Amino acid sequence: MFRVQTIALTAALTSMSAVASEALIQKAKQAGLKPIPNKVSELFKLIDNPKNPITKQKVELGRKLYFDPRLSKSHLISCNTCHNLATGGDDNIPVATGHKWRHNPHHLNSPTVYNAVFNSRQFWDGRSPDLEDQATGPIQAPVEMAMDKEKAVEVVKSIPAYKKAFAKAYPGEKITIKTIGKAIGAFERTLVTPSRLDAYLNGDKEALSKEEKKGLKTFIQLGCASCHNGVGLGGGMAPFPAIGKYKYANIGDFHGDKNGMVKVPTLRNILQTAPYFHNGATYDIKEAIAIMGETQLGKKLSKKQIDSIATFFKALTGKKPYIRYPMLPKETANTPKPNLD
Repeated sequence: MFRVQTIALTAALTSMSAVASEALIQKAKQAGLKPIPNKVSELFKLIDNPKNPITKQKVELGRKLYFDPRLSKSHLISCNTCHNLATGGDDNIPVATGHKWRHNPHHLNSPTVYNAVFNSRQFWDGRSPDLEDQATGPIQAPVEMAMDKEKAVEVVKSIPAYKKAFAKAYPGEKITIKTIGKAIGAFERTLVTPSRLDAYLNGDKEALSKEEKKGLKTFIQLGCASCHNGVGLGGGMAPFPAIGKYKYANIGDFHGDKNGMVKVPTLRNILQTAPYFHNGATYDIKEAIAIMGETQLGKKLSKKQIDSIATFFKALTGKKPYIRYPMLPKETANTPKPNLD
């Protein structure tokens, strides 16, 4: 008799837990959280760019260009230098550092390239509409790769294997800084990292632990999802600070776009992308959560709330695509030489 009662009680509790999970999933979706689709065809619709449709040839070419340091003036810096795919898709230092070891003049931090395809705008001030356009910026920026756009094109054109690859990937198009950006952008569109949160929102009620579910609930109830929403859990534009003062505002001179709007960073893989904020002010995720409560929500969060949200963030660490370091095509006597000045 006791065994029957125990089985019945266990079944009842399991049923209650399933109902609670279903309710939380619905709350999350109502708050604007969207999962990475678990069907490749649906994901492809999200990441593809009609102006630059993804193809195997474009992605392979873009992968090589992404890792090729010859697109920099010194021939030492590649896209992967600041957006390291072996770590969190960024450089894990407070301020972006480029040619001749110079720091970004506004003390801006390098954002992750993983899941950047879900951003509605690129760069901290949102000045770029997509990955293809964004990819051309760092190549030409004096304090990043410091490469004149004509020189970058000259490098690519001087390498027969690249000319052949461009002819296949972009038949009929001239090799320009724009087509270089298009190839890199096509590759970056594939850098998507589905996480346990996605599994949960896609219906796997056991994908999150009990404590992570509590953290998700806290995240929603406090209003964090008002900015960190969508498939990217960020990527739109929002005022910063919105309500309270930002305690590290004295680091750098960046104040957003002309309207004071700043790109909302993705929370995906957030525990792997420290330091945090546009100026890389802190490596402590719990301090970052507390600051966000003060500046964006106008609330002093309790230790319990902060700990709960930090626990939820564990469910945002995603599975990264396997990226094999490419063997880059051989340069020629006509390839421009490195310039360290």
